[in-house]
Amino acid sequence: MNGDWFLRGRDGRLSVYQLSGDAVRCRAEREPGGPWTAPRTVGGDQRLHPVLAIGQGADGYAHLVSWRPTVKGESGLVHSTHFRPRLSALDWHPIGHPLTKGDRTGTPAVAVDAQGRAHVFVPDGQGGVRLLTQKEKGGWAAWRDLKGNGAGDGLAAVTGESGRVELYAAGPDGIQYWRQEEPAAEPVPAESLRATVRPGTLHALATSPDSTTLYYTDTSGALCAWRPGGKPVTLLPSAGHGPVSAVRCDLDGHDCTLLAQRSADGRVAFAAYPTEQESAGAWWTESGPQLPVDARVSLATDEDDRVVAATLSPSTGQLLLTRRKDEPGLALEAWRQV
Repeated sequence: MNGDWFLRGRDGRLSVYQLSGDAVRCRAEREPGGPWTAPRTVGGDQRLHPVLAIGQGADGYAHLVSWRPTVKGESGLVHSTHFRPRLSALDWHPIGHPLTKGDRTGTPAVAVDAQGRAHVFVPDGQGGVRLLTQKEKGGWAAWRDLKGNGAGDGLAAVTGESGRVELYAAGPDGIQYWRQEEPAAEPVPAESLRATVRPGTLHALATSPDSTTLYYTDTSGALCAWRPGGKPVTLLPSAGHGPVSAVRCDLDGHDCTLLAQRSADGRVAFAAYPTEQESAGAWWTESGPQLPVDARVSLATDEDDRVVAATLSPSTGQLLLTRRKDEPGLALEAWRQV
């Protein structure tokens, strides 16, 4: 999965999205902080490949994108919108292929602008990136070629506090960065960074009115933070091999960024620091039980803006949650299975 699969909807309910065979399923709180529903299939009976990209707009709507098999040896992309976790999502709608036709070219990434338009980015398998944008009054614009230099899988799409969409992609020569200069404009190459990046470790977060921060792990195992216009900063050694999850939150009256990652020991590791102040330092603290090798970690905030962490194992379907206690610091409740 690409993107935050653990979300808070516009009604305050938390939900998770998971791949299950050739379908996508969703679970949600019956009420904020309350019990959870059983998993439900999203988007109807359409058979899907085991790929899912998720983006969420300021309106709280979740936009889901996946690949579906079409004719033998070929695939096409499909899109669904989920307006509220307790409601059914729209049926999967075909949105085409970045190269007109062919098999899957890469894992999509989704970001949603301030007007609620989904932007679907897809590696084209030729080192570039293609973009499909939703029209404000319905339908989709034509595919656009954003070019690129060896862009691979694991794109990180993000919407800044300005409501403009940005994209990061890693390749053999480093990281490429695109951004919208104006609302509704096509994202353009803005900067590149020479870096050695471990594949599949990009994660982007809006961290100020003018900046987004990209987290990535370099090939030495260091977790780095980079804001375009500046130099990358080594934050701390990576706790594990997968991408981090990140969320902005208030900790004792301070604007902080909380990171979480499945550690090499199989538990969840947390690290927090003042937002955009990497020089303040950060360190990992592990929490919870040992998790399956395929378990993913994600962070969100609930209706009361308390941090909530979730882990999900595709092989077992096990969903575990913990929530910040109502006390100083980052004290967490005991992990519980949902």
